[in-house]
Amino acid sequence: MAEAIIPLDSNWLRAHPLPVPAHNTDKNARGRVCVVGGSRMVPGGVALTAEAALRAGAGKVRVATIASCAIGLGIALPEVGILALDETSDGHVDISRVAPEHLPDHCDALVLGPAMWSKDAAADLIAALIVSHNDDANSPVYILDAAALGALPAFAETTGGRRHPLVLTPHAGELADLTGYSAEEIDADPCGVLREAVETFDAVVMLKGATSYVSAPGEGIYGFAGGGAGLATGGSGDVLAGIVAGLAARGAPPFEALLWAIWLHGEAGRRCAEQIGSIGYLSRELLVRIPGLMHAI
Repeated sequence: MAEAIIPLDSNWLRAHPLPVPAHNTDKNARGRVCVVGGSRMVPGGVALTAEAALRAGAGKVRVATIASCAIGLGIALPEVGILALDETSDGHVDISRVAPEHLPDHCDALVLGPAMWSKDAAADLIAALIVSHNDDANSPVYILDAAALGALPAFAETTGGRRHPLVLTPHAGELADLTGYSAEEIDADPCGVLREAVETFDAVVMLKGATSYVSAPGEGIYGFAGGGAGLATGGSGDVLAGIVAGLAARGAPPFEALLWAIWLHGEAGRRCAEQIGSIGYLSRELLVRIPGLMHAI
């Protein structure tokens, strides 16, 4: 018998409110996010992730990206700290040339992989920023996106039993990379493959699509069919990853942060569809709608 799908709706949201900062809190206490990624091919993708984290309520955001993009990114996002890193010949972060003391640290949530396409470069980042770091009380919540998802299977034996489970945000093609199943097999049994990914990586995992599914160790499978076709556009996933990071940095448990992010992302898409058009709106137009939606429940 197929597993029953739990609806992600306003009833769930009201039962799981987001953490609210005290009136006298500072930006560090609001939550610190670091975004590591970007490439010469997609230099602005990390900007979407960084701004989404701020829009979701994080108090402080830093972006670690290739040096050739750092100045432009810093000008575009004056609210964000920029860490300029060496780059490979194909335009990705070359972590092998970065001294340990220059790696991003002191954050509550770390997004790894947005706007990257090189699995090799992403694998080096996973090894340096996740595998080699102590999993202790100061460890951030790790959100993996884009190329980092394709690189993760090589590290499957290191992902279990963490203080915070990894948060994985694949679409069907990326879930195929994670699990080895074909797109056809995933389409035939999306929830079964999702459940297997949760168990393999001991992680919080979503499957992005017209209906998105999400689960975590010891949890049921939740489904959300909101948003519409307009969200199937470049940069949409970068925005979603940033929302998850911002909410997790504020103190939401990883599973709840992902569920809230899915709803906020989908509802922002629905509002863009109503106000702009069902398709043709831009991923960056989702961003300004996020703060108001957090207070709509």
